[in-house]
Amino acid sequence: MADQQQNPSGEDALIARYFKPLATDPGAFGLLDDAATLDARGEDIVVTTDAIVAGVHYLPDDPPDTVARKALRVNLSDLAAKGATPAGFVLTLALRRAEEQWLAEFARGLGEDAKLFGCPLLGGDTVSTPGPAMLSITAFGRAPRGAMVHRSGAKPGDHIMVTGTIGDATLGLDILKGGAVATALTGDEAARAFLIGRYHIPQPRNALALAVRDHASAAMDVSDGLAGDLAKLCVASGVSAVVDAPSIPISDACAAALARGVAGIERLVSGGDDYEILCAVPEARAGSLALAAQRAGVALTTIGQVIAGTGAPRFLDARGEDITLARLSYSHF
Repeated sequence: MADQQQNPSGEDALIARYFKPLATDPGAFGLLDDAATLDARGEDIVVTTDAIVAGVHYLPDDPPDTVARKALRVNLSDLAAKGATPAGFVLTLALRRAEEQWLAEFARGLGEDAKLFGCPLLGGDTVSTPGPAMLSITAFGRAPRGAMVHRSGAKPGDHIMVTGTIGDATLGLDILKGGAVATALTGDEAARAFLIGRYHIPQPRNALALAVRDHASAAMDVSDGLAGDLAKLCVASGVSAVVDAPSIPISDACAAALARGVAGIERLVSGGDDYEILCAVPEARAGSLALAAQRAGVALTTIGQVIAGTGAPRFLDARGEDITLARLSYSHF
C-alpha cells in the first residue's frame, strides 16, 4: 500500500485519502514504503489471516462500515483465542470499482475499530477485480515466548467453556435474507435488530485474551460453528468431549426464534459467524477464568467436559440422550 507524492495514480490517491490516516504506527512509515516493520519487543509475533467475500461472508448491500469492522474483527477474534495482544494489520482490498461514498464509510469504520482495539493499519494492497468484492486482512499480535494458546493441549477432565452467546449471527443472516426467522420475528424489532447486529458486527473477546492465555489448556474462536470447531479442537488435542446442549448460552432473541419453531439446536451450533472463544480449561483453573471473565464484562459459560477418546464430540439433550447432528459447521466449499 505504498503511496506516491508526485503524479499519483488512482490507486495511490485512494490510499492517501482513505487509508494513510489509519497508518498511525511508526513502523507503517506513513504508507510511503513497500513494506512495514513490526517491533517484536522480545515476544512472539502471532499471525492470523481471514478473507471475507461479498455474497459469501457478507451481503453486497451491507453497510460498508460494518463490512470493514467485520473484516478486522474476525481476525481480532483469532488473536483473542490465542491469548495475543493486537499489534497491527495489513489489508488487501479488491473492488469492482472505487466508489467514493462506499470507501469513505469503509475507511471510517475500519479506522474507528483500529483505534478501539489498538490495532493500527501497517500496509497492504488495493486492486480491481471483475468478480465480487473481497477483503483480506492479516493481523499481527504479540504474546510472551511460547505462550500462544493452541488448539492442542486439551486433557480429559477439562471444562469446555464458551464466551457470549451462540447462534445469533446465523439467525441475523436469515432475517436479512427474508427467511423463516424474519417472518417469525415480525413485530419484534428489538430481537431482529439484535440478531442482525450480531451478524454485521462480531464482538471479539480481546478483553479476555490474557486470562485465556493464563488459564486455558486449548482454545480457538468459533467461526464456522460451535459443533464443528469443537470437533477441530478435539482432533488437534487427541481427545473427545461431551456437551450439555441445554447449557449452550443463547440470547433472548435467539430463544424467541427457538420458541417459534423456526430454528433448532443443529442450526445454532453449526451456523457459524459467532466469533466467540471456545476453550478447554483444567478444573483447577475454571473458577479463576470465570472470575476474570466477570471482571472483564465477558459472559463465560461451562457447556461440557473433555473426555478420553477420539470420537466426535457428543451433544446431549435435557434427558441425557444423544442429539444427532447432520451438519457440524459452515463449509466454504
